[in-house]
Amino acid sequence: MHPGQWPVERPANLDALQREHGASEDELYVCRAAEKALHEMVLDSIRHDLEQQPTPLSVLTAARNWCTRITAAAEEIARTKRRTA
Repeated sequence: MHPGQWPVERPANLDALQREHGASEDELYVCRAAEKALHEMVLDSIRHDLEQQPTPLSVLTAARNWCTRITAAAEEIARTKRRTA
């Protein structure tokens, strides 16, 4: 299984979240559905961009550019979280 693949290998323990945050089952379902939808929209957007590339080489180049941009964003967010932790 790969990161981001659906269904997940180890799903979140919704019962624990419900106890911890006092959320109802309906609220947890909506949160989970929203997270899944967001994840799918992001991946579909990247996939759409890759499908627009005219050649196999440009597809791979675009994919590498996406990876670089995602990694740069992750590093920036991690730095911010370290400073505020």
